[in-house]
Amino acid sequence: MPAASNPVIEFRGVSYRVGGTEVLRDLNLQVNRGEILVLLGRSGSGKTTTLKLINRLVEPTTGEVLVNGNRNANVDLIRLRRSIGYVIQEVGLFPHFTVARNIGLVPKIEGWPASRIQARVAELLQLTGLSLEIEGRYPHQLSGGQRQRVGVARALAADPEILLMDEPFGALDPLTRAELQREFLALQKRLGKTVVFVTHDLHEAMRLATRIGLMEAGKLVTTLTPQEFAQSNDPWAAAYVNAFGDRLDSNSKEGNA
Repeated sequence: MPAASNPVIEFRGVSYRVGGTEVLRDLNLQVNRGEILVLLGRSGSGKTTTLKLINRLVEPTTGEVLVNGNRNANVDLIRLRRSIGYVIQEVGLFPHFTVARNIGLVPKIEGWPASRIQARVAELLQLTGLSLEIEGRYPHQLSGGQRQRVGVARALAADPEILLMDEPFGALDPLTRAELQREFLALQKRLGKTVVFVTHDLHEAMRLATRIGLMEAGKLVTTLTPQEFAQSNDPWAAAYVNAFGDRLDSNSKEGNA
């Protein structure tokens, strides 16, 4: 793993308030190139807010966020967002766009020629385990797993360095979810993106993460590898492990560290 002194993403003393409520406070965190940092925590712990600070869907109340050493506040907002892939649980596909048009949206905005977009769409469909036959279909004609794969393909379309994923598999049935987790790990081994992944599921965190950032009540409690997390004496980490009990298998992680 690259040295923490040269992170791709960095939070320096970041807080975020809505009215009188402090949603996030004094966040100091570095995300290294090529790793999967999983933000784990309960609803309302600040995970999604942390994610949204990276692509400036929200702005910090205090502190600063840096991407590749540049303060986000000084970077063109549109350019920043186009350079970061973003996948959410609800997928967010445009219902009146075909699969091909959804995937090719950002490349088209970027001015890619039609032939290059078509080739990229075909490449990404194959990369995410989808058939070329679905490129003319609309989102409502796809299964949940297919829509999620299309969402990942769209996020990767312009080959961003950073991928943000907000509980992308949370709404899927257990078998489809496990299948997509396996596929995601295989994809990450090929592409080596810098990933920030939000979940409340410890099984998912243990399986996917290079490191786990545990959040509680707007604070980053600890940052540990999955192996460290499973054996940690930190009270919040231990509470998670105990809550999952015998169902927790730290060996389910497929060696992406």
